[in-house]
Amino acid sequence: MTTIHRFTKILPLAFLAAGITLVSCKETWLKPEPLSFYEPDLTFKDIAGLKATLVACERSLRMEWYGDAMPMITESIFSDIAVEGTTDKSGPAQNLNLLITPDAQLNHTDYNKIGWYWLEGYKGIKYANTAISRIDLPTYKNEQEKNELLGAAYFHRAARYYRLTQQFGDVPLLLEEVNGPKLDFQTTKREVILKKMKQDLEFAEQWVPAVTDKGTVNKGSVSHLLTKVNLALGLFDDAIKSATNVIDGGTHKLMTSRFGVNANDPARNVIWDLHRPQNKSLPVNTEGLMMVIDRLNIEGNVEGGILTMRNGVPLWFNNINTPNGNRGTIDTYGIEIDQVVKYGRGIGRLRPTDYSQNQIWDDKNDLRHAPGNWTRMEDILYNNPAIKETDTYYGKNLQLKNAEGVVLTIDTIRCWFDWPNYKFFIEDPLRVQPQGGNTDWYVFRLAETYLLRAEAYAWKGNLAKAAEDVNVVRARANCAPLAAGKINIGTILDERARELYFEEPRKTELTRIAYIFAQTGKPAPNGKTYSLAKFSDENYFYDRVMEKNDFYNKGVQTRHADEYTMSPYHVLWPIPQSAIDGNTQARINQNKGYAGYDKNVPPLTEIPK
Repeated sequence: MTTIHRFTKILPLAFLAAGITLVSCKETWLKPEPLSFYEPDLTFKDIAGLKATLVACERSLRMEWYGDAMPMITESIFSDIAVEGTTDKSGPAQNLNLLITPDAQLNHTDYNKIGWYWLEGYKGIKYANTAISRIDLPTYKNEQEKNELLGAAYFHRAARYYRLTQQFGDVPLLLEEVNGPKLDFQTTKREVILKKMKQDLEFAEQWVPAVTDKGTVNKGSVSHLLTKVNLALGLFDDAIKSATNVIDGGTHKLMTSRFGVNANDPARNVIWDLHRPQNKSLPVNTEGLMMVIDRLNIEGNVEGGILTMRNGVPLWFNNINTPNGNRGTIDTYGIEIDQVVKYGRGIGRLRPTDYSQNQIWDDKNDLRHAPGNWTRMEDILYNNPAIKETDTYYGKNLQLKNAEGVVLTIDTIRCWFDWPNYKFFIEDPLRVQPQGGNTDWYVFRLAETYLLRAEAYAWKGNLAKAAEDVNVVRARANCAPLAAGKINIGTILDERARELYFEEPRKTELTRIAYIFAQTGKPAPNGKTYSLAKFSDENYFYDRVMEKNDFYNKGVQTRHADEYTMSPYHVLWPIPQSAIDGNTQARINQNKGYAGYDKNVPPLTEIPK
């Protein structure tokens, strides 16, 4: 039997009123209305009150993958694997040089979700700090009970700071609950923050149980996050140790055999099983480390669901003609060739690059790229009922060009690309034109732990051990092993792209790796070396994106004539101007490359008192 952690819709009013979110003073504190019955010491006097703050952390964690233009799209398009596919208007994050500025709209469905990460990052920190600051108020049955809760709160705070320090670099460090207006935040060095998060996670690793309710923090998720922090700090031996704690801990194992729904369907395979919504939180599934829970009929679920098919599937039902010049596809449901139910009604927001569609697939037997798991445009049929009697191509497979070589769609960016159907196909019973319904989702998965340990070995030059870990993941996907001589940070990033497409925060991980190259001075796979002194001017993040992404700075334009551009300084996102302007009694620094950088002051190099 498995226990699912259910999200509650209503948190204590006192909890919702507590803290700040590092937005402008005007937004946060205009017309405060104190609650006369709000007494924090009473609200958080019992364990349930503190646990409510962790529920809020869990809900916040979940929203990265859910909804229209989900934030994970922004992580993906600032990378080598994808670009923003909306082609009929200006505003979406395509011309990054023009649109990504501190005072731009940075939290909008039509544009990008950079600002969402800032706001939600500090919300999560606020929630975690509430539990940490008030940890001594309740009465516990023993030290274990108290430290389990404290360790879970440390995990959530560290998870936010790990992301913020790879997305924005140096940021303000908050380690205590804030109960009133605060206008004097200061920027703290990224390394200082990460060292504190390492200390907290090492405490949590000792106390958080190995097995907990699904959707809550367990020891494996703590050690996994600690591995990322260790890597970010350049502590490769520590990263190997913390990753090994997960891999050899006895709780988590890769799923290598068929299981769950569809287990007896010979047309499917273990990769399909692993990503079925019904299978992700099963007790038999030992691969998931950190999960977010979202079910159609549980309290507190996400209205509308995950929308993976809407965001990640091409606009296949429009702007595609038959070789005879007729409209070939349509998204009407209930027709003779009903494909909208099979593929979903996609709008192509997450447009994969040629690198992630084609270049990385080095083994024809790879189950992750196999028919049924991976959908190609040529798998789709011309299904428009209006041409059934007049066009001989009705019912036949799509083709990109006619016999004369003329492209049969006016928009190859948005309407023509392949995608991982095994991840994006989520049953959507509330819509007749599916877009992706409610589902659990992996935040951390053991396959990534193996690839993190492989990376740590590669940084140390132990390519034989790195190859062993990469090949464990490849073997499950039915791929031939890679020789040790083929392993480097670039090939490990390739394996991450194959295994973790739209699961990992790709921009975060690329920036983390770029920092390591700059910190260590080690030669990158491209033969170049980098330094922290010129991090925003020359970095591995930018050079890899330029090498692998076939859109940015290649002259590619959308139908709306917006050009895809990127610069080296995009290795870090801009600090939202509202956060800087509202902090009137001190300075929150801006990143190099963005307006306001010249006003920076030296960041804090010690933990604030």
